[in-house]
Amino acid sequence: MKIIGIPALVGSYDNYIWVLSQQQNAWVVDPGESIQVIDFLKQNNLSLQGILITHFHHDHVNGIADLKAAFPDCEVYGPEKTANDFIQHRVKQDDEVRLSPELKLNVLDTPGHTDDHIAYYNSDMLFCGDTLFTAGCGRRFTGTFSQFAESILKLRALDDNIGFYCAHEYTVSNLKFAYLVEPENEALRQRILKLDIRYPQNHEGAQSTLGEEKATNPFMRFDTPTIKAKLLARGAQDNSESLFKTLRSWKDELDQSGELDDRDLISMVTP
Repeated sequence: MKIIGIPALVGSYDNYIWVLSQQQNAWVVDPGESIQVIDFLKQNNLSLQGILITHFHHDHVNGIADLKAAFPDCEVYGPEKTANDFIQHRVKQDDEVRLSPELKLNVLDTPGHTDDHIAYYNSDMLFCGDTLFTAGCGRRFTGTFSQFAESILKLRALDDNIGFYCAHEYTVSNLKFAYLVEPENEALRQRILKLDIRYPQNHEGAQSTLGEEKATNPFMRFDTPTIKAKLLARGAQDNSESLFKTLRSWKDELDQSGELDDRDLISMVTP
């Protein structure tokens, strides 16, 4: 199994469209665009068997029509709650998506970013859309903060060794915020020092592991003692919904102010 992240909507949303391939068969996750995916499939003599959708946002679904036109026999899988006529197989928590005899993915309901959001995973890989990013998480749109916190805890319960694949390349900004939140986290500091982001080149393999996210991503650590104390000091109540909401609101404030953009990441962690 090969997994390649193809950049899409570069400069606006900075997406990755994930292409899984096995022999001459391929599956695509969250195609917000189509041209570069079709080119990649044709250049590599791959036949598109299926499309997996995590939620309804346009930067995850706008490429479906053209992909279906180019590969009319491919099957489209998506959330039970997503209003998209292209979805042929509607899936929900605890469903199983068997893409081939060798490739099976389980489904988790992960609302919060949106109310329809799902993730696909097995013992080797997790495709979590906009629920969780490298060192960050998505913003809340049509879901609730209570749902979002519960979804993060579901992902945190999965095995550390699972390869992590999310839908956007926001790592640098996310790490700046992570370090502002938890500068005493040595694992986070080491992650920053070894960072090597080459977007918008194709990305081969996982962006990180769930273990690395659990150790360094503040949104997976929102209820750990160090971060929890800081959030309580910012007015959070002692429950998952309030703690998570306070952390996400903190990130939103800094994003809107431009403060994260103005910081040099490496200089933050070096004397």
